[in-house]
Amino acid sequence: MARVGAIDCGTNSIRLLIADVTESFDGTKDLRDLHRETRIVRLGKGVDATRRLDPEAVERTRVALADYTVALRRKGVERIRMVATSATRDAENREDFFGMVRETLGVDAEVISGDEEARLSFTGAVGDLDPADGPFVVVDVGGGSTELVVGTVEGGVTAAKSVDVGSVRLTERCLPGDPPAASDVEKAREVARGILAEAFAAVPVEGVRTWVGVAGTITSLSAIAQDLPQYDPERVHLSRLSGDQLHDLAQMLVTSSRAEKEKLGSLHPGRIDVIAAGALVVEALADELHSRAGIDRIVVSEHDILDGIARSIA
Repeated sequence: MARVGAIDCGTNSIRLLIADVTESFDGTKDLRDLHRETRIVRLGKGVDATRRLDPEAVERTRVALADYTVALRRKGVERIRMVATSATRDAENREDFFGMVRETLGVDAEVISGDEEARLSFTGAVGDLDPADGPFVVVDVGGGSTELVVGTVEGGVTAAKSVDVGSVRLTERCLPGDPPAASDVEKAREVARGILAEAFAAVPVEGVRTWVGVAGTITSLSAIAQDLPQYDPERVHLSRLSGDQLHDLAQMLVTSSRAEKEKLGSLHPGRIDVIAAGALVVEALADELHSRAGIDRIVVSEHDILDGIARSIA
């Protein structure tokens, strides 16, 4: 058994998983969670326009990492891996960020490729699913990018693509209003569809049987759809949403003001201003998967790239 610490630093949030990993006789790895935590730090704020990480966002990330470091030490973690994704890939001052991570955490952050991000997400997402329900398409809608990956439990990943559309990027590009104007919403839909077309051109989904969605945008949509008074990961994990529900959620969110979204008890305050854009990305994905593969619902998984990172170092 190995006790590991996995950190995923994305455009919108930084997340920690501490877990014990055991390997069975057939080589499969089982995770037992000891601690999961998410902080909304908005590291990618403005990066799409400026190509630089905002100093205040870097400081928020440093504070979160300092707290995570304390938790890792208290739990006696033996191995740590931190990956940094879309925002840091695009930033001109990323070396300043890496130096901060090294000084705070004691290990280097890895800037992984979009394809590696997709592979880790797939590994984490399908761990609790029946292999017979494959092939799977796993979708991770982040703040700055969206990953699309197809594969099976037995054979692993067969195709993957990362494209630069996510809840933060799409909000900053297209949705300035509160609530946004109908013309801006339509523009956002067009942008999302256009960028996602690149992913679907690279990742054939015909023949896929099950759509699995991971990460904060999709898990938040599940919590909202269930009208949870507060976020409950046990209720969210392996829940299902139909295409019609996803369309209704997107329409409700793009026509709601910030004050109205604040009343959704299950929605993290740090996602309030970007959840509408995230819902539009998921809506576009639903339309494409229904058209191309006849899939009419999504399975929502709490297990994602964090679990894949943990498995990779066990």
